[in-house]
This record gives sequence, C-alpha cells and structure tokens, in this order.
Amino acid sequence: MLDIAVAGDLVLDEPNADYWLSGIAPALSEADVAIGHLEVPHTRRGQELVGDVPAPGAPPENLAAISRAGFTMLSLAGNHIADCGPEGIEDTIDGLQELNIAHTGAGADLHSARRPAWVTSGSQRIALLSYNCVGPEAGWAAPERAGAAYLRVSTSDGSAVAPAAPLQTAEEDAFSTIAEDIAAVREQADVVLIAMHKGLVHVPARLAPYERPLAYAAIEAGADAVLGHHAHIVKGIEFYLGRPIFHGLGNACVVTSALSPQQDHPGRVEWAHKRKRLFGFEPDPAYHLAPFHPEAINAFIGRIVWNGEEARTGIVPVHVEPPGRPVLATGKRREEIFRYIEHITIAGGMPPIAIDDDGWVRKAQ
Repeated sequence: MLDIAVAGDLVLDEPNADYWLSGIAPALSEADVAIGHLEVPHTRRGQELVGDVPAPGAPPENLAAISRAGFTMLSLAGNHIADCGPEGIEDTIDGLQELNIAHTGAGADLHSARRPAWVTSGSQRIALLSYNCVGPEAGWAAPERAGAAYLRVSTSDGSAVAPAAPLQTAEEDAFSTIAEDIAAVREQADVVLIAMHKGLVHVPARLAPYERPLAYAAIEAGADAVLGHHAHIVKGIEFYLGRPIFHGLGNACVVTSALSPQQDHPGRVEWAHKRKRLFGFEPDPAYHLAPFHPEAINAFIGRIVWNGEEARTGIVPVHVEPPGRPVLATGKRREEIFRYIEHITIAGGMPPIAIDDDGWVRKAQ
C-alpha cells in the first residue's frame, strides 16, 4: 500500500513557518509521500524579474519548516519561481538538496528544469514532473537560461503567455513535451505524477479551455494522476481513464504580506488595488496574510492510495482560519467542504462526483 498526499501552493515568507504549517502537518506526516508546490524562491539574493507582479524571496530557513511538516517532494514550475532571477532558483534548489527534498520543474537550464524528481517508498518508485502553463515567458527556462519547465498555451489575442493573458489552447509542442517526458520515466516508475501550474486565478469552479485537454493528454501518455495548482482556490476533481485529475489543489499554506496594499513595492500595491475590479471581490481584512477569494477558505489535501494495481482517491478537508493558517477541518466544516467540492466539480463542467464521510471520492452514480 502506498499513501500519497498532494497539496497546492506554498508561500511562506512570514516568520515562524512551523506554526503556519502545523495545522496540516499531521495529514502530511501520516502519508508515505507528501507533495506540494513551492510557489516562490527561497533566497536573499537575485534581481527582480520583469514580466509579472514579482513575489519577494522567502526566507531560506523556511524550507526546513516545509521538510519538518512532512513534505518529501516539491514541484517548482510556476509563475513566481524565477522572480529573483537565476540566483533565486539556485539558492532554492541548493536548500532543497540539503534537506533531501526531491524537486522538479526549475533549474539552471531547460534540460535540468524538465528532469523528473524521484522518491522511493518501500518498493515503490514515484516520479514527479512539473510544468508552468501560465507564464510569464520571461520566467521559462531555455537551453542557456534558468527558469521553469513549461507547456506553451496560445492566447486568444496573440499576446505573450502571462498569468493575466487570455490563455486559450495548448500548442502542439505542449502535448509532445508531456508525451516525451512521461515516456522517459514510465518504465522505471511504479507511479507517475504530473504537476501543472494552470488555470484561472481567484475564480471559483471555472476552468480555462486548455486545462482539461492537457490533463487528459498526460493521462493518455501514462500518468497516474494530474496535480493542478496556481488558482489560489480549489477546483473540481474528475476521473479520466480511471485516474484522478485534481484540477486545482488551491493553497496548501500561503501566508505573505506581499499581497497587501500596505507595502513599499509599487507593482504589488497596484495589484492589490486591482483585485476587486479584476475578480469582483474584496478580501476579508481578517485574512490579511491570505487575501484571497472568500471561497478559498474551503481547501483540501488530496490523497492517492495505491494497492499495487489500482488507486483510491480521497481528500482531507482543510479550513483556512484567519489570518491565513490552514487547519484540518472537523465537525460541520468537514461536511461543508465535501459538499463544496462536489458543487464546484459540476459547476466546472465535469461529471458529478460523490465524497463519502471518510473523504473517499468516486464518480457519482
């Protein structure tokens, strides 16, 4: 039996990272393997990337808290991992290697960014691949440039790929990249997982047009599950060819002052003021370290449990308490989160699912 916990975005640039993670650490530590997405570089060096609203580097020492919480693998390919330039990527990878946390999705060049992460649990080998679908292109790796591995998605107006651009259709080289990379690991791996930084940020339920085709392509190429993140709000769960697709794992733990209008960085201040106009909500001031959509308090950690031949899919419901700390949900909140995920799955255009009292997910009859 192999029990894998899968979680979403991690942004930990506040002090006392162990405290912020302690509310979900029990579920992570119980799993054989726990996977999250490291959203920002952990560094005190580097120059600010131009091309998106840049995140500041998080304290390097907070990586150790991520390890202590139980994370054993991290995907890195996202829209902020290159925000402190190649130095930020280098420092982050060096820190993860010192802690023996497997990682994939970013590197000193495109070849290293596409290199899979491997862990072994008992007799099972798990391979993880990680891709950024949302840009900005300036943060993508190239043969001689540090950055993130990526899957190119065309925009409806021909503009450059960026998180705020109208991303529409996955391009042919995105499908070939998925097929090539999965084929390279499939025979050596018992389990192949694909992490995609994708989707519509701060928007409940709805998926972008390219999301399901890319996820389906990964499953068709041999992936055992697809792990989506980026939207900072959970999205629906579906099954394709019997394998789970978590379209949006939401926030694993995001506590940051970088999204507040009370700061010195003009670009981040402007973004904080644009939120209401762009997304139609005003963050609850009680959540000043996690100023996201009000529905983002409904969160979860995914579970994928293999018995050697088939998998069971489940969720561990998580409530986000002010000012942004995730905690394992209990009582009425567990039930509310189960029903929320069932609802957004249908609202996102996917077949209905049913979640039982223990958190196991299946296709609804």
